[in-house]
Amino acid sequence: MVILSQQSALNEFFLIKTCKPTTNTFTGIPEVNLSDPDAKTLIVKACQEFGFFKLVNHGVPFEFITNLENEALKFFMQTQSQKERIGPRDPFGYGNKRIGTNGDVGWVEYLLLNTNPDVISPMSLLIFQQNPEIFRCAVEDYIGAVKNMCCEVLELIADGLGMVERNVLSRMVRDERSDSCFRLNHYPACKQHQELSGENLIGFGEHTDPQIISVLRSNNTSGLQICLRDGTWVSIPPDQTSFFINVGDSLQVMTNGSFKSVKHRVLTDTTKSRMSMIYFGAPPLNEKIAPLPSLVSKKEGSLYKEFTWMEYKNATYKTRLADDRLSLFEKSSGQ
Repeated sequence: MVILSQQSALNEFFLIKTCKPTTNTFTGIPEVNLSDPDAKTLIVKACQEFGFFKLVNHGVPFEFITNLENEALKFFMQTQSQKERIGPRDPFGYGNKRIGTNGDVGWVEYLLLNTNPDVISPMSLLIFQQNPEIFRCAVEDYIGAVKNMCCEVLELIADGLGMVERNVLSRMVRDERSDSCFRLNHYPACKQHQELSGENLIGFGEHTDPQIISVLRSNNTSGLQICLRDGTWVSIPPDQTSFFINVGDSLQVMTNGSFKSVKHRVLTDTTKSRMSMIYFGAPPLNEKIAPLPSLVSKKEGSLYKEFTWMEYKNATYKTRLADDRLSLFEKSSGQ
């Protein structure tokens, strides 16, 4: 019988960073009821202070959520060779541990899908050859409901910021050419590593989301952490019935820095797997991103150069997860 040494067991994970377990749970996360008459004010305040909030009474049928989660679990429970048959097709398809093209890795496997129905359908045929229609319907039902909710949030933000055009933000996500995408992340439990090292593996390293807005739903397993303004990392209690909304880099630019894209990461749980589903609301590739004129004060001026979503997206592909991507598009004081 061969006995696996502690060192050789740890070598399985040597590329993936670790983090000491934290009990610093954040109980002050803003919670917004979508039907609250003051929702627009509460959302704007949360985006300014944290770049992050929990959304309840969101209107997305829980049946859509559970159906998709069940179908996704069926996929991730397949053998590795079965899963790898469908990807990767950069950047879409199946991925395992490798995140991006610049050396970032994490204890995660995922499916990344384009939200265009013409792209979802053929991909789903590859994922579930026996029941492709079930998976396709689950994805489309979920994305359709979450997209509508996402656009409602963006319209409340526009209202809360005093924008004349209520759809100034949501129109980019509703556009049929929108470059929005959808990601299913599966973080397997990793008890062995924690027992050997006393630390948790990082499932997904610290980063901000480059899009306009991100809508996250996870199962009832902990792991999500956000970075507060003072640099403290805090754990967010899971809530499988609610959604968590992240401000993305593009929205930070359009609000001229009034909103801040929140830095976040995911740590593995030692005993339970984590499943998360994230809708990334993005503009069309040729959409110009710049501070909205009504949000630029004469005293401060515009803090960012104008760029297209394609330019920013391409720039993010050339960076590491933790890099400050927006710094490349900031205006110097003399501009």
